[in-house]
Amino acid sequence: MGYENIRFPEGTKFLVTGSAGFIGTNLVEAILKLGYQVRGLDNFSTGKRENVQEFINHPNYEFMEGDIRDFETCLKACDGVDLVLHQAAWGSVPRSIEMPVLYDEINIRGTLNMMEAARQNGIKKFVYASSSAVYGDEPTLPKQEGREGNLLSPYALTKKVNEEYASLYTKFYGLDTYGLRYFNVFGKRQDPEGAYAAVIPKFIKQLLENESPTINGDGKQSRDFTYIENVIEANLKACLAPSEVAGQAYNVAYGGREYLIDIYFGLVKALNKDIQPIFGPERKGDIKHSNADISKAKEMLGYEPDWSFERGIEEAIEWYKESLKCLAQ
Repeated sequence: MGYENIRFPEGTKFLVTGSAGFIGTNLVEAILKLGYQVRGLDNFSTGKRENVQEFINHPNYEFMEGDIRDFETCLKACDGVDLVLHQAAWGSVPRSIEMPVLYDEINIRGTLNMMEAARQNGIKKFVYASSSAVYGDEPTLPKQEGREGNLLSPYALTKKVNEEYASLYTKFYGLDTYGLRYFNVFGKRQDPEGAYAAVIPKFIKQLLENESPTINGDGKQSRDFTYIENVIEANLKACLAPSEVAGQAYNVAYGGREYLIDIYFGLVKALNKDIQPIFGPERKGDIKHSNADISKAKEMLGYEPDWSFERGIEEAIEWYKESLKCLAQ
């Protein structure tokens, strides 16, 4: 269970794209703790410089500032590495509806650049971030790979195109690709700021500031909230997966289902607050209910997530209390 006992050949070097972002930074930290080398790539369009500063003096870490939309940058980033964990992308369904062209450039062209650069550099494994958004309007729960509906946003489209390209790169060029369909990842270092911030850190920060958070819709939407440690495990285990299961996408979640309204009042209780939420309009492009069938990832990747929502939210609350402690007084 977990990833603490995962081992790679001595001297293995990883490239983590989007390494100054939420998931990327946590991956960098985990790989360094395991004793392997990491090169980080980020252009700080959404990532934070302080996330890079955390590791900049580590002997096994090197950072490269650059944009995945530039192919030469991608080639240089892949030079001399063994494994690529491609997390660089722009998230947020609502923002993608506002900026479809930019999402195409970053999420589709940028990812294609990275796959081609990985192929030209003889990379062994290319693990990339996909999303539960690819399930679209398919209502059946739990969500199962191979049973997708109509896409509901440009963001979802970019992730689906990534999967199709990855499948072709495995088929035609022998690049072992593994798509990880993340389900509502949360945890330490997730940014609570901005109009497109994820719901859990946003709620925690606003409650610590004694503000009333806004819930989009009636709060009865459900999500398979997935703690960051499970996502790290999936990435590292995909790097060890056999070539026979490459070219496919896998659900990465805990396999649970939490209602937004329940999460809100759970946070209120945990933070010892008495604040009622504001209910706003539903967001365009949102999926109402989300819950993952993770049996394929368990069988093919050896994925065994051991961080439940309850365990993860406890740790996340403590981390935000500490990092925002001036607000918690």
